[in-house]
Amino acid sequence: MTTIDSGDTSADTSAEQFADIIAERGYPCVGAKSAFKRGQAAHVVLDDMRDAGTPASLRDHLSRFGEQTDFTDGFHTFLASFRLPHMSTEAQFERHLWDLLQRVHDADEQPWDPAVSSDPSSPHFGFSVAGRAYFVIGLHPAASRVARRFPLPTLVFNAHEQFERLRADGRFDGLKETIRRRDEALQGEVNPMAHDHGDASEALQYSGRRQPGTWTPPLVVHDRGA
Repeated sequence: MTTIDSGDTSADTSAEQFADIIAERGYPCVGAKSAFKRGQAAHVVLDDMRDAGTPASLRDHLSRFGEQTDFTDGFHTFLASFRLPHMSTEAQFERHLWDLLQRVHDADEQPWDPAVSSDPSSPHFGFSVAGRAYFVIGLHPAASRVARRFPLPTLVFNAHEQFERLRADGRFDGLKETIRRRDEALQGEVNPMAHDHGDASEALQYSGRRQPGTWTPPLVVHDRGA
């Protein structure tokens, strides 16, 4: 695993904590386990999700990650952890997650990845940064799902093109079912927010909080042109 922009030893400690959690036998995401085992996870630790400079910093890290990664070579993942703010509820984390994603998008001058929809309510939506679509997974200490709990608020970015390659290879459905089965075993119940891409907007899953049927993603996407 690569720890980026550590700043101090707390960053390395955070990366080690996450690696330990992923390595636990019952951790459900086998893709993440593979990425960490093969050294194909990049982890940046930043100060505060709310800081004015955080969106541009995160955008730049994701841009470099996308440019430097060969997504045809196994599974790769990018993690951004934040020392602040301290999270005490799922609703609080969700607000900060979407506020940061909005500001990252506002700071991103690249067009939306044409492989996914830019409509957050669309079942074909994906969050685009620097022209590349990602599925975003939020982690924090107050998460109701065991697999989503982590001491620091963290956003995990998995490139959509990896999932499309797995679909093309006929491996995606098996991987998906394995992850969901392991998550159910860990939690003791099925994740009610687990939807297939194309059935419901993946934005419903980003924060990990159970969403009411009337919920709409609080993201305004700007038309950057092609």
